[in-house]
Amino acid sequence: MAPHIGRRLRKGAATTAVAAVVMAALTASQAPGLAGTAREDRHHDSAAGETPAPPAADTPIDGGSSYHTDLPPLRKPGKPGTSIDLPGLPDDAAAAEAGIPATVLDAYKKAESALKESKPGCNLPWQLLAAIGKVESGQAGGGRVDAEGTTYKPILGPVLNGNGFARITDTDGGAYDGDTTHDRAVGPMQFIPSTWATWGRDGNGDGERNPNNIYDAALAAGAYLCAGGRDLSVKADLDEAILGYNRSREYLATVLSWLEYYKKGTHEVPDGTGVLPDPDKNSGGSDGGGGGGGSESPRPLPDPTEPGGDHSPTPEPPTTGDGGTETPSPETPSPETPSPETPSPETPAPATVARLKAVGVTKLTATAGEQFADKPRVRAETAAGKPVAGVRVQFEIRGETDARFPWFATRASVITGSDGTATAPVLRAGETTGSFTVRVTVVDRTATATDFAATVKARPVPQADALARTDDKDLKAETGGSFADAVGVKATYKGKAAAGVPVTATMIVDDAAKATDKPTENDKGPYFKDAKGKTVRTLTTLKTDALGKLVLPKIYTDDHAGTFLLRLTTADGTTLTIELSVTEPAAQPTDPPTAEPTDQPSAEPTSTPTAQ
Repeated sequence: MAPHIGRRLRKGAATTAVAAVVMAALTASQAPGLAGTAREDRHHDSAAGETPAPPAADTPIDGGSSYHTDLPPLRKPGKPGTSIDLPGLPDDAAAAEAGIPATVLDAYKKAESALKESKPGCNLPWQLLAAIGKVESGQAGGGRVDAEGTTYKPILGPVLNGNGFARITDTDGGAYDGDTTHDRAVGPMQFIPSTWATWGRDGNGDGERNPNNIYDAALAAGAYLCAGGRDLSVKADLDEAILGYNRSREYLATVLSWLEYYKKGTHEVPDGTGVLPDPDKNSGGSDGGGGGGGSESPRPLPDPTEPGGDHSPTPEPPTTGDGGTETPSPETPSPETPSPETPSPETPAPATVARLKAVGVTKLTATAGEQFADKPRVRAETAAGKPVAGVRVQFEIRGETDARFPWFATRASVITGSDGTATAPVLRAGETTGSFTVRVTVVDRTATATDFAATVKARPVPQADALARTDDKDLKAETGGSFADAVGVKATYKGKAAAGVPVTATMIVDDAAKATDKPTENDKGPYFKDAKGKTVRTLTTLKTDALGKLVLPKIYTDDHAGTFLLRLTTADGTTLTIELSVTEPAAQPTDPPTAEPTDQPSAEPTSTPTAQ
């Protein structure tokens, strides 16, 4: 079992400054570039019940829940004097930490492969999924999964009731987490139910989306990490994707450390034999065999690259006699630590949202199969009209429609920005035409819902200004038979092939064809057959192909002879009339009677005497 560096640092560092220096050494040796990345500090202080601010159009996956803080085995750097006081590990322990359970490893690699096709610009490495899986659930509790990748029992994070974590009231009726009052992070990748409702995927092809299945969860996590057009080969995008899981700098540093560690080499181990996280950091935090972390989400250490370091509302800890600081244990909170219900003086309670005000276009329109040009956008405001930042709002598609947000989702949650606004992800129309509603509500708060009216219009009907036959053969057949040659036509519009043009084919009465543009269907003569073999003389489901061409189904004849007319008509009124000639079968010549053969004895052959 690996030494647990994260725990030792928190308990053993003499001062906050020393802890910062040690963490800097860790990130420098195992996650290059992290310490030098100066980014806006958007730390999610779960104890204060704040809602993390994820990237636009994204929703935090684990709700700011707990996680495992074990760090990978340290590799002694080559530069003399660097990390010299940090402990190392024996080779066998390091090898054990590099082992990933077979089914779990397969799920990560399959998710990477799938996203290479669906999100080729994302550049998601499977080692990132492994790093997050390690931190969130200890690789599904050491690989305790069945052959299909489903955990033997649910992996549940702590109750998200605001006591040490974010407060998220129940969103799934207890379907995933068994809790009908509050949500809990679920599964090997620790999705909160509301996030799973949007991002859940079927990674193993069984027709279900199960957060407790590692194939489903890994693919869903990968989809989330790739959201918003991120390129994970870019450091800023990578950091932002990881922070979307849990807005903690320590979380970021821990995941990056495991990412770098796994990139340097891993191997497959049997399911159920993976290294389990430190139980000291998993007490009371989750159920289900090594799941979602410890009893309290660890607070990030200060960022050594920014003045002032960590900006969370944690008060200064009491000082010890030697001038250092005393870190209270999770079981004995410091008296100065404010309770979740009592925000610290530095962080006022979030303003109450009195209303959600639509911003910009309120009526959305799109053509079937196309993207809506406008996105629903709202502004969260107080009763005085001031913006409210950091509020999670949900956009939900309601009504009879197959319009969807990305990844076929019907709901999407977005955090309001500093100006109080939140914009929905791209909305794409399906093939169902008509009206529906996009309803916007504040998650976990009382506010009037705002509705956007959306309409999907039918695709424009392709036009054709000319129809012509593709050959000039005479179309002839005999009664009681069928035409040997198929009828082929081509539609054009302004001289170019007209694809997808609907065409109606009707056997019409001759006199009516000359007298009106709406001829009468004939009740005799040539006919088509429908799918059941029934006689029909009008077809309405015909359409030209990509080259503007159309070949009619086989045409049959009844016992009526004569000249008949076939009328082809497009939706915009272009017509083509074709003559069909039907004749009686030609008379067959009568053969003269043949005489009955008589049996005549055949002449006996004469034998020729041979010369003696």
